Amino acid sequence: MRRQHAVDFILTRPVTPAELHSACRRVPLATNTDRTRLMAVHRAKSPGRALRSLRHELDRLLPIDVLTTHYPDTAGQVLLNVAFTRAMRSVLDQAAAARGQRPADFLARAVVEAVEREARTRTRQLTVQLQNLLAEHTPEDVLACAARVLLDHRRPPSGPSCAADDQRPSAAHTTP
Repeated sequence: MRRQHAVDFILTRPVTPAELHSACRRVPLATNTDRTRLMAVHRAKSPGRALRSLRHELDRLLPIDVLTTHYPDTAGQVLLNVAFTRAMRSVLDQAAAARGQRPADFLARAVVEAVEREARTRTRQLTVQLQNLLAEHTPEDVLACAARVLLDHRRPPSGPSCAADDQRPSAAHTTP
């Protein structure tokens, strides 16, 4: 049974209007504002086949770097489709053989480790920034400011707009 699969395209550079037009004549695509990411919904028997089919159909038309499934599978994993040069494939094969792994398993483990490392780095950076805030402000002021920003659905302010003496009404305190 063929099902619909959402696929993200990560491009090596912004796609030109002509490239996008040519690709859209084959597959309906959505693009982000800077045209470095695209998305398609493609009918295939499996997510892997959807990635392979789209790579085969659009690789000549678009500067595709990586294709990924948009939604994780039941194990919380997304599939990646990466086209390697022969030289890169050789390096990958050698590194995997040195560790006694299949190249796909080696690459999957390396990607998971890199994502986990990035998450730890971001958590450490956020912790340091929060500790710096708490060194200069009370926990109540930091919490109130964070709540205001989250309720306003904005990016964190860069200036003193979340100071304790800010007189803007908070959405949490408004009544109908």
